[in-house]
Amino acid sequence: MTVGDIATQARAQWVALMGSGGAQDRAPGEPDAADLPAPTGLVALTGRGQVTLHWDPVEGAIGYAVHRATSPTGPFTVVDHGGGDVLAVPHGPYADTTVEPEREYWYAVAPLATVTAMGPLCMPVPGAAVGPSSSVAPLLLSVSAGGDAGALARPWRFMVGSEHLSHLLSTDRTGGREIGAELREALARTHSALGVETVRAHGILCDDLGVYSLAADGSAVYDWTGIDQVYDTVLALGMRPIVELGFMPRDLASDPSRTVFTYGGIISPPKDWSAWGDLVQALVSHLVSRYGLEAVRDGWAFEVWNEANLSVFWSGTPAEYWRLYEVAARAVKSVDPGLRVGGPATAAVGWVSEQLEVDAPVDFLSTHIYGSPPLDLRGINADLPLWWTEWGVTATHGNEVNDMVFAATFLLRGMRSAAGRIESLAPWVASDHFEELGRPPRFLHGGFGLLTVGNLAKPKFWALWLAQKLGDTAVPASMSGDGADSLVESWTARGHDGRVGALIWNGTLDHSKRDGSEVLDRSVTLRFDGLSEGRFEVRQWRVDAEHGNVAARWQSMGGGDWPTEEQWAELTAADHLPEATEMSIVEPEGGVVELTIDLPNPSIAFVELTPVG
Repeated sequence: MTVGDIATQARAQWVALMGSGGAQDRAPGEPDAADLPAPTGLVALTGRGQVTLHWDPVEGAIGYAVHRATSPTGPFTVVDHGGGDVLAVPHGPYADTTVEPEREYWYAVAPLATVTAMGPLCMPVPGAAVGPSSSVAPLLLSVSAGGDAGALARPWRFMVGSEHLSHLLSTDRTGGREIGAELREALARTHSALGVETVRAHGILCDDLGVYSLAADGSAVYDWTGIDQVYDTVLALGMRPIVELGFMPRDLASDPSRTVFTYGGIISPPKDWSAWGDLVQALVSHLVSRYGLEAVRDGWAFEVWNEANLSVFWSGTPAEYWRLYEVAARAVKSVDPGLRVGGPATAAVGWVSEQLEVDAPVDFLSTHIYGSPPLDLRGINADLPLWWTEWGVTATHGNEVNDMVFAATFLLRGMRSAAGRIESLAPWVASDHFEELGRPPRFLHGGFGLLTVGNLAKPKFWALWLAQKLGDTAVPASMSGDGADSLVESWTARGHDGRVGALIWNGTLDHSKRDGSEVLDRSVTLRFDGLSEGRFEVRQWRVDAEHGNVAARWQSMGGGDWPTEEQWAELTAADHLPEATEMSIVEPEGGVVELTIDLPNPSIAFVELTPVG
């Protein structure tokens, strides 16, 4: 088989994967050969329980599909780490933990121009992992405490997702807890503890808020009472809304029988396109009138629909979606040209190139991905803000991975990757008070939330809480050793008071290791240099099997469907992340402090040095 044959086979396999009903169920078309060169410099480094791949970036690529075979002639298949959606990564290095130790593999990497346009595979290289008893290079993280790498980017702070916002007003109960009150508390906590500024949700035009109806003479009747209640509530929590324009009001829908979710969001195109434009214009005019032009212009934004490249969310054609977008975008801008509107809010990075070609204003690009860090859309667009308005470890409802430490390390990997290249990476969602496919059947049920029913922090909430503790000035750091920057990653920064923090995590994208893997356990030596004279207070926080792990705590209490009142009280009392070790005082020698920490897989550690004189 020639190199050209291997590349053709790989492209066909990739397009079949993308159109197989997972990532995008609207036919992606024939395999597309991207006008990109094959990556160069591919190296496969042997590690304990993993193979780390490095390659040179390809200009214009939005990501890379890592392929593996058992011989240099293939067949090469995409490494499936079990995350679903788009099995691509935005950059290297990449740790393949799906391997069998002591077995030789062959690796090749292909660049992506879009999610369905793949470039050629590079020349294959051999790679293998060693077993648990093997000796490997120790991990060393060197932190230049006095350096300055610019302002620390915090891509989680712009936006978080939520269940449809009428849920904020609900007095129903789940698990004995009032839904609306707890959802309000959850959003308030993400704002105060994580610094999140805006919230995005579906269904603001659904009939439960009574926005649109027809009078007896067929004229449109608008009622903003419900929307006002919702947005007044959001603003009172200290947040602002990202207004997702959808779903379709019943009296405006061409086919009201086409719905999604248990609350029956109508997914059909409008029966009257002019009326759709009038509705959007009237809504935006009302919001500007009620909340002020400057406030809506500077802090809000309008996103057209949700995941229209999935037929479950849009019963019309792709052409009808673009018409929906164009009419809505012009309606927004007719109120004020400074208001922000964008899209396409697609699943799995679909239709992004097409969004740039629409005959209507586009102020930001938005899309979604699950199971991998966000791809690098600067290869498609270098000018517009990039907003990932949904993102998470899995798109599957009720997947227990959402409640696990694995999801916490995944969150940090994605945020670290996104920092500096993406304006928004929005976790989906803030709270387990969520009813797309029915309300939560039990306390820990694999809900998407950062917080449980009862507003107890999951490991992924604590991951962002620790990231929020980092200072505002990034400091240079370098890591060496087995799995450096692929299996084990770090984020380092300095505060205005001179404190220096190192956030370190050991995690993989491989869902088969979500319960952990001893062969992937590591220890890391931290070397802080460039410290000022005097003494430093050393503090450490952890998220692992025993720290910040509400699922483990619940199991230790016996588990079950829902806590009793006494168990709720006990869980609530433990809902904090205490320091993992006793505070110590150290004095640098020659401006250097060294310490070693154990870092099981998966786990997170945050080490902070604060000057005390």
